[in-house]
Amino acid sequence: MDKEDLLDLKNKIEKSKTTVAELTGQQKSQMNQLKETFGCTTIEDAEEKLETIKKSISKLDTQIEEGLEKLEEQLTD
Repeated sequence: MDKEDLLDLKNKIEKSKTTVAELTGQQKSQMNQLKETFGCTTIEDAEEKLETIKKSISKLDTQIEEGLEKLEEQLTD
């Protein structure tokens, strides 16, 4: 390796350090948002919360569909 290769490698390392710092900051920000919005302190908590929300949405969808069917029946009678 010559001097130019070493300088190029040094620049790549510095860019990588900057990228890692930026990504770490983004991760902290997103974890804070999860905590504030949903009360989740870990990714596992967030995944559990997501499953709970999905189940609630599915249940509400079913209730809406049933309500629409009853309404259609009432309107056609």
